[in-house]
Amino acid sequence: MTDSVANEAVEIIRIYDLLYSFGITANYSGFFHVSYGVYLAAKQPERLLLIKKWLYPEVAKRYGTTWNDVEHNICTITAGVWNNSRSRLEQMARCALPDRPSASRFLGILADALHTDHAA
Repeated sequence: MTDSVANEAVEIIRIYDLLYSFGITANYSGFFHVSYGVYLAAKQPERLLLIKKWLYPEVAKRYGTTWNDVEHNICTITAGVWNNSRSRLEQMARCALPDRPSASRFLGILADALHTDHAA
């Protein structure tokens, strides 16, 4: 296994653990979409600026689906986290969230949490 493949695997496992901490498990189809989306956003945060053109299509390609399905599944996960773990999400965001975050904001919060140790 090359170093880059090993590093990707370690990052993905950290993202899985982060999602598990919200009660999101792999039985949700969006689990893997969110995981890979967070991974991409952590590597290149600017992807969040053009999420429908630069992030969703890449996730869709990896999982053999459409960007619309990716968007829907990420929004479903975001809603679940918002409804069940809002305070934890706000803790990771380091601010109050008056409304449910958009998919790009949600992915950004999680990506940032991975690199600032707010995921614990």
